[in-house]
Amino acid sequence: MKSLLTPEQDAALVAAIRQAEVTTSGEIRVHLEDTCPTPEPLDRAAQVFGELNMHKTAARNGVLFYLAWESRQFAVIGDAGINAAVPDDFWETTKETVLAQFRRGNYVLGLEEGINKVGEQLKRYFPYNATTDQNELDDSISFGGSKPSPDA
Repeated sequence: MKSLLTPEQDAALVAAIRQAEVTTSGEIRVHLEDTCPTPEPLDRAAQVFGELNMHKTAARNGVLFYLAWESRQFAVIGDAGINAAVPDDFWETTKETVLAQFRRGNYVLGLEEGINKVGEQLKRYFPYNATTDQNELDDSISFGGSKPSPDA
């Protein structure tokens, strides 16, 4: 994948993820790739979600922001635990929050706003517990090619 982010932008997104996760047991990841190999970005996001083992969090409260840069496709997907807790329109309103910034060319800001919005919901439904909480997933941005892995 071509480098979409500058080192500063990458660091800003990781910082947003870490800040959002400070008050919750929830886990947030961002995955970027050039093109989406499936007709629907939500299908690809679900594949990546599995490849990143996001379904293996104890509370099933992982959230993935997926962006295929060149094909201009975006999705946000949450695991069963968070999906059952948030309002029915949460994923669509979060997606629209991000896309509103994307339309202005503010890709990092859009992702940061989406991460913050998800962090607030995770905090509400899955508050941080100092005794039991641990960072279950890597906070770094993951990058992929245009083809799903063979075992996806």
